[in-house]
Amino acid sequence: MRLPHGYGRGMTDAHRPSSEHLDAAALPPRARTVVSALRAAGAEGEVRAFDESTHTAAQAAAALGCEVGAIASSLVFRTGDEALLVLTSGAHRVDTDLVGSTLGLGPIMRANADQVKRATGQVIGGVAPLGHPAPVRTLVDTALAAHDVVWASAGTANTVFASSFDELVRVTGGTPVRVADDDL
Repeated sequence: MRLPHGYGRGMTDAHRPSSEHLDAAALPPRARTVVSALRAAGAEGEVRAFDESTHTAAQAAAALGCEVGAIASSLVFRTGDEALLVLTSGAHRVDTDLVGSTLGLGPIMRANADQVKRATGQVIGGVAPLGHPAPVRTLVDTALAAHDVVWASAGTANTVFASSFDELVRVTGGTPVRVADDDL
C-alpha cells in the first residue's frame, strides 16, 4: 500500500506536511539541495525549519520532542585521504577504534571544518546524510534501527527531516554498522 505523501514507516500526523512545514522554495539553498536529493531517491519525509538551532543532537531532540537517540547525527571522519560519513545515534559517541577494526580500516580521525565542507558542501552542525557534491562513503549506526522515526539534518543548523533507518541506508547507499560499544 502506498502511504500518503509525507508518511513513512512509523510516521504519524506530526511528521506529515502541514502549515508548520515549509515549502521547499522557502528553505535555504543547502536545504533545497537536500530536499532535491531526498525526492530523487524516493524519500517522503518533509523538512522542518526551526528558529532555534538544531546543531547538536540534544538541541534537535528538544526542538522535535523526541528521544536524543532518534537523532541521526552526521559526523565526518577521515581515513587516509578518504572522507567517511558516519550517521550515528545522538545517544552515543562514535568509537573510531571499533569502526576501524570492524571495517578493516587504518586510523580514523575527525575531519576538520574545511575537510567537512569540501566533502559534503555543508558546514559542521548542518551536515545532511545526502545532497553532497560527490558520493561520500557512508556508515549508518545500527542503533538507529531501534526508532521508527529518525531525524537528520537537512543541510543547515536549523533544518531537519524525518526518515527511518531503512530509508537512510537506502538513500545514502550506506553500510549498516555498529559504531559504539555502549548498550542503548
